[in-house]
Amino acid sequence: MSNLPSEPEFEQAYKELASTLENSSLFEKNPEYKTALKVAAIPERVIQFRVVWEDDKNQLQVNRGYRVQFNSALGPYKGGLRFHPSVNLSILKFLGFEQIFKNALTGLNIGGGKGGADFDPKGKSDNEIRKFCVAFMTQLSKHIGADTDIPAGDIGVSPREIGWLFGSYKAQKNVWEGVLTGKGGTWGGSLIRPEATGYGLVYYVQHMIQYASGGKESFQGKKVAISGSGNVAQYAALKAIELGAIIVSLSDSKGTIIATDEKGIQPEEVQYIAQLKVERKSLTELTTSETYKSRFKYIEGARPWTNVGKVDVALPSATQNEVSGDEAKALIEAGAKFIAEGSNMGCSQDAIDVFEQHRKSKKGEAIWYAPGKAANAGGVAVSGLEMAQNSARISWTSEEVDNKLKGIMESCFKNGLETAKEYVEPAEGEFPSLVAGSNIAGFRKVAAAMLAQGDWW
Repeated sequence: MSNLPSEPEFEQAYKELASTLENSSLFEKNPEYKTALKVAAIPERVIQFRVVWEDDKNQLQVNRGYRVQFNSALGPYKGGLRFHPSVNLSILKFLGFEQIFKNALTGLNIGGGKGGADFDPKGKSDNEIRKFCVAFMTQLSKHIGADTDIPAGDIGVSPREIGWLFGSYKAQKNVWEGVLTGKGGTWGGSLIRPEATGYGLVYYVQHMIQYASGGKESFQGKKVAISGSGNVAQYAALKAIELGAIIVSLSDSKGTIIATDEKGIQPEEVQYIAQLKVERKSLTELTTSETYKSRFKYIEGARPWTNVGKVDVALPSATQNEVSGDEAKALIEAGAKFIAEGSNMGCSQDAIDVFEQHRKSKKGEAIWYAPGKAANAGGVAVSGLEMAQNSARISWTSEEVDNKLKGIMESCFKNGLETAKEYVEPAEGEFPSLVAGSNIAGFRKVAAAMLAQGDWW
């Protein structure tokens, strides 16, 4: 990787995967997989384009647009579009690389990709955002299609933006096809898609808790710290509450709210926060609301991890590298036993090292960490189910989709668990490494498909 320009996020994602493969018996049993890793680390195609649009003052504006089509061995490229000023090639390559193996773990026929633009929706009018979406899709439409590349939403791209992007694609191509997922429920979207990442995260952690306790424990009575307050955090909170958990925190880029009583954050409060997000307002609104200000402590400029008090479960669900090594230690001191990423690469490598070291503690004191590529795969899984419904021109019920999601998350958990036992043989009484197991399981499946198709030999 040394001859590349500096791409810190992508290099971190690559090293995290490569180190777990190297520290397992995979390369020992299959030395040829070293060649597969070398090939898989380079995207099949990187598309960069300019997006020229007009603001409300009739002034020309220009942004950079991207699509990283990373790997299509298992199916058409699949991964979100992110509109955020921080978007660059390094971040999109890291997200696309993770997406390859996450998508493989779902068991669905989808490859990996990611895209977006360095456009900032904050401070823009609805009309400006719509015009940007049309201009962006005018360029992107040349490179995507229902059997080629199916983007979805991500940060800054909600169902509303998906609608504008879809309408622009349809107008240009004169074809209605499932080229985007996350569509509206009345025009080709799937039920449970908005909830899928958060619900899937909780279903996955439920399996961790049950396995660790020999089936004796569940979310009931567990204190859960969540970061973020977007789609993933909201639905993870609501599903965990439904299963009996107490939610102690949510956060945004400006700070953190901590529940001040034993009831924790309630469903109606999550709904109020969801409305704030729709209106592009921050959690600081809660501090001035007569209804809610007595229920929460607001800590400006802070993440939840060092402020939550005693917790059992931590779900980073905001953005990458949101848990540092020191914050990982603070979570362990706070009693956290289960950490699972709702965000992509939510934990820094230092934090993962801390969690993995404590995984080797004696039972009762051990910490179990699950990486995003397994724990947050529910979102892309239901996107895959949306593609299937579009292709067949049918719609499944909420119950049907939710049951399929539960099955996929159980399979993700068991696949990582059994693969870890096979390639990283845990010591007596030690939890298997879900990060190693998930990395190896996803990589092995993709590498085998690439070999069969002649991508490496």
